[in-house]
Amino acid sequence: MKQKANEIVNIKYEQTGRSSDVNELGMREMQAKAYAARDKRFLLIKAPPASGKSRALMFIALDKLQHQGIKRVVVAVPEKSIGRSFQNTRLKPYGFFADWNVANYFNLTDVKNEKDKKGRFIEFFRQKGAKILVCAHATLRNAMKEMEDEWFNDTLLAIDEFHHTSADAESNLGDVVRRVMNNSTGHIVAMTGSYFRGDGVPVLRQEDEARFFPVTYNYYEQLNGYRYMKNLVLGYHFYHGSYLDHIMEVLDTTKKTIIHIPSINSRASTGLKYDETDQIMRLIGRRVDRDYNTGIYTVETPDGRLLRIADLVEDDPKERNRVQGFLQKMKRRDDVDIIIALGTAKEGFDWQWCEMCLTIGVRGSLTEVIQIIGRCTRDCEGKETARFVNMIAMPDAEQADVKVAVNDFLKAITASLLMEQVMAPSWNFKTAADIDDDDNNRKKNTVVIEGLKPLTSVRAKQIVEEQLDDLKADVLNNDLVVRAISGSTTAETITKVLIPKVIRERYPDLNDEEVEMVREHFLADTLIKGSDIVVEDTIIRRDERNAEDGESEGNRLIKLANRFVNIDKLSINLIDTINPFQRAYEVLSKTVDAPTLRIIQDTIAEQKFDLTMEQAIMIFKGPFKAYVEEHGGNIPQGDDPDPKVREMAAAYQMLRNLKARKMAGLEYEE
Repeated sequence: MKQKANEIVNIKYEQTGRSSDVNELGMREMQAKAYAARDKRFLLIKAPPASGKSRALMFIALDKLQHQGIKRVVVAVPEKSIGRSFQNTRLKPYGFFADWNVANYFNLTDVKNEKDKKGRFIEFFRQKGAKILVCAHATLRNAMKEMEDEWFNDTLLAIDEFHHTSADAESNLGDVVRRVMNNSTGHIVAMTGSYFRGDGVPVLRQEDEARFFPVTYNYYEQLNGYRYMKNLVLGYHFYHGSYLDHIMEVLDTTKKTIIHIPSINSRASTGLKYDETDQIMRLIGRRVDRDYNTGIYTVETPDGRLLRIADLVEDDPKERNRVQGFLQKMKRRDDVDIIIALGTAKEGFDWQWCEMCLTIGVRGSLTEVIQIIGRCTRDCEGKETARFVNMIAMPDAEQADVKVAVNDFLKAITASLLMEQVMAPSWNFKTAADIDDDDNNRKKNTVVIEGLKPLTSVRAKQIVEEQLDDLKADVLNNDLVVRAISGSTTAETITKVLIPKVIRERYPDLNDEEVEMVREHFLADTLIKGSDIVVEDTIIRRDERNAEDGESEGNRLIKLANRFVNIDKLSINLIDTINPFQRAYEVLSKTVDAPTLRIIQDTIAEQKFDLTMEQAIMIFKGPFKAYVEEHGGNIPQGDDPDPKVREMAAAYQMLRNLKARKMAGLEYEE
């Protein structure tokens, strides 16, 4: 029996089948939504993995070729394995007017087409026969160094996994986008499952982003509309020592699984990636065969089952291409059982039978977490539950720097919170005036909140309706917010100071009133999604017609911060008094043993002050001792109104923590 990883998120879906149903043109729900905007020159499609973005691009591109004067289409993907999503596809049998056909010569993601890819990319623009080319981002970047911008006149450039671009001046892919937008008549379709980056750099400059027409399809719409998959579990498994000693506690070899071993620069890595891959196979069972045509290993488990395992950690180009070529062409569920990877098999990798993603080590980017989860959330007959498990090393006596471990914990927990927000039901928050003015607002999951500022600004409304998940990513990736969440910072400070700061940084064009609109709706959305909905109703509001009867049947309660609150009385003042992220600390407390938790708590407290150990020692020897003598032996307190006294208290605490860690064998150096 495998040990159950700590389940931070466990969401059940209704299996409506809506997101998988097709219309008369053969389009699924998301694809039809994107196709309705096909005449836009710059189109940004933000939809989760497995929602059908690649086929949505096919529909749009073929329409532009046939009806909008576009002469050629270039599709760029982050890595060659994703080219499988854009291979020849029959669309006419399902109602569309044309099929998607890519000439083999211009499919530059095919492992057989490794020679002179840049040359063939340039050749594509000089010939008139083929209309579609598929390549990797790297090929696009390299070829554009030798091309004039005007070559992209009457060309559609489609970029998959668009978050790889950046507004940074050093981003070559971002520069390609700006060149096509500003110096040609070309069109752009940008596609991503996570329109935010882990490095804090915006994907597009503000003025460029404003030129894109957004089509947003959220994760909950996608997963709730599946036919087969009805349960998604996100969990974390904390271990001591080496992950290789504990991986079999969570690896279920009866499930189709992708194992992402840690980067060799990661704290979780042994530094020997090939040895790690070999040891994982040995832990699974006895290696009995390798198919040298496909590169797939056969391993016999202790109970006699034969598993087919793909090794994508191998760097040798010949061996790697052999395996990737097979994975691009696999057609059956039994073709592969387990894939071991390092930097691949994340974005856009299509293996619909995958049931579990086991990821070792903390991921530095929320984007990467979303992409990995997307590998196991494709709808597939026979797959009822998808599971993402992240193995993370707990602070222990073998780790030199406890602060690094603490930071890892915070990253993991905040990432899980974002995932819960993205994948939980989507709610619509309205004021009473909004409902009264428009009866059409009476739709499912509409919540009326007293005191909520109405969205009177077009810009604020666009952010709340289309970009709230991106804003959550920024908030939960912000270092000050992360520290505040797990520290003793008051809810008012987090909600009224830190969150508005992040909003202003992300949207510098907003005025103070618009910032407040976005802030209040952000908090309402975060609180409601993080709550236990006790009673479900189409509209959670007061039924005014029965007001004379006292508390009407229309009143509904939610559970916030361990108390029940009437939705009608959930004013913004109440929201500001509750920490919407407190669950992160609760999960941390439940998961970690008491001694480790104490170390984490103390170290987090240190991080509120930017002090080195040398500075702490100087303060202790000087101002601290003088203060104690002056105040009759009383020690400075961390809640003193004087910031200098609080700094003395922090220095004293740092030295106490250091002593405690030395005694516990957890000494570290600054």
